[in-house]
Amino acid sequence: MATGRLGVGETLGALNAALGPGGPVWFKETRARHLRVRDFLAPRQALRARFGDEQVPEHVFHAVASLQGPGVAPVLRCAPTPAGLALQLQRPAVFQRVLGSVASYATPTRPASPGPRVVLHCPALRCSPDALRLSQLRAVLVADHLGRTLRTQGMCVHLVPAVRDPHMPTFLQKLRVDWPTASARASTETLKSRVLAELTSLHDGETLPPGVLGRLCLKDLVEEQGHRAGYDPSVDNCLVTEDLLSVLAELQEAVQHWPEDNHQSLVSNFQFHKPLANQISCIFAVTVVFLYKTVAPDAGVDSCIVVHVVSCEEEFQQQKLDLLWWKLDDQAPLRQKHLVCGPVKVAGAPGTLMTALEYYESRHTQVCKASALKHGGSLAQDPAWIEIFGVLSVATIKFEMLSTAPQSQLHLALTDSNISTKGTKSGTFVMYNCARLATLFEGYKRCMEQGLYPTFPPVSSLDFSLLQDEGEWLLLFNSVLPFSDLLSQTAVLTCVSPGLRVTAHTEMVCKFLIQLSMDFSSYYNRIHVLGEPRPHLFGQMFARLQLLKAVREILHTGLAMLGIPPLNHI
Repeated sequence: MATGRLGVGETLGALNAALGPGGPVWFKETRARHLRVRDFLAPRQALRARFGDEQVPEHVFHAVASLQGPGVAPVLRCAPTPAGLALQLQRPAVFQRVLGSVASYATPTRPASPGPRVVLHCPALRCSPDALRLSQLRAVLVADHLGRTLRTQGMCVHLVPAVRDPHMPTFLQKLRVDWPTASARASTETLKSRVLAELTSLHDGETLPPGVLGRLCLKDLVEEQGHRAGYDPSVDNCLVTEDLLSVLAELQEAVQHWPEDNHQSLVSNFQFHKPLANQISCIFAVTVVFLYKTVAPDAGVDSCIVVHVVSCEEEFQQQKLDLLWWKLDDQAPLRQKHLVCGPVKVAGAPGTLMTALEYYESRHTQVCKASALKHGGSLAQDPAWIEIFGVLSVATIKFEMLSTAPQSQLHLALTDSNISTKGTKSGTFVMYNCARLATLFEGYKRCMEQGLYPTFPPVSSLDFSLLQDEGEWLLLFNSVLPFSDLLSQTAVLTCVSPGLRVTAHTEMVCKFLIQLSMDFSSYYNRIHVLGEPRPHLFGQMFARLQLLKAVREILHTGLAMLGIPPLNHI
């Protein structure tokens, strides 16, 4: 039997190669109604553009039908249809290959070589929790999630700033945001002497406000072309303070000194896997690695990319800080990019009227209230339920904040409906289905201990041809099989122009987990997985349980990318 990890990208690549020279034609189906009859489609219009009005050549049919190679899924049939050339895989064989090696599909794989070093700078973390605006909270959550996903792809990530406000670590702990806390402050003496030297020549004798060291002109840097294009033309000068130099000194320190164990964080043993070919829009074309190599092809191994994750309100001030860094430091990194998070609007009220702390408390109160109505008010004193309430609150907030592309405006509706397990778009819904999976396997374990079911047999002995429900293929083909590709796509920073801004796709994991939960919920509501304890039914039950083990692993890994622990019950 063939071994190795199957990949959607590898299969699409082989299918397109079988058509001969030209651009990509094939795409993967995702909708349930299409997956009833096909798994991949080469649309009729695209084939006509490739081959004209003639039929697809016979040798192409032969090449597709006999498709094989590393990572290529086995083909059952390929046939012309009114929609185009339709291809269906050997589904039992795909089930066997994937479910026989769940771990390789539930996690990223080790990169062939270390990725670039990335400094993620989130200025909002210099605030106190009671001053943090919702747009700044969004930037914090985006930076945290982006840092986790970049590390899964083998990149060395340094998080800046170290948190100094005494109340912020407690708030971040509630939010399950893993961020460093402050140590000794970096020295600002070198930067300060450079400022004074610049002031001597540019603004000798100028009277400045109290606490300001000087005023430096930045106009000359704004007018430069190349990698600095895209700065606001109204940036003219900057009032330099001790606090501003402290910020620069910390960034300097981050660029010049890296923790030795940074590459070991999260997934140090994972390998790169090719992104999902032909499924990825052209906006995914530039990865962090490509950006690193093209912007500074001659950079040494100690060079890095600095990505400032800022709210839209902070962008202008961050531009000044970039330019000031270049002006005062000859060794400042050339690759400074801005990931600008769009504004957060609260339905019925201006978003600026609510702080991040008030938002968290509001969601936490709603979660506790909903649980009290369902289970009784005594739960509020139970330590286990206090932990569950905290996780549900964080899941609600993170799915609200991260399910929309960070560059877009975000609309929040602060109603109780957003924390209901009935709403399929919420983090609570995802956690509810996470708990349902835990209950399912706990139910199997309990029945096994009672002697009703046998112990779980070796996976190699399972008959996956018994998985014939369309919901089972939907879970495997849309969730388990492409999950590693999804993680690669999430760790992409895209240059939309040669200028300052980059975009990120931190919404992808949330959307994926919501869709996975919807597909699982639909399947679980229709199919009684733990059937009657009759030997002739055990084969199908174990095949289904193995599939749902894979779903559980995918779900837990996706939640870990968001910093959300799984729940066993709600």
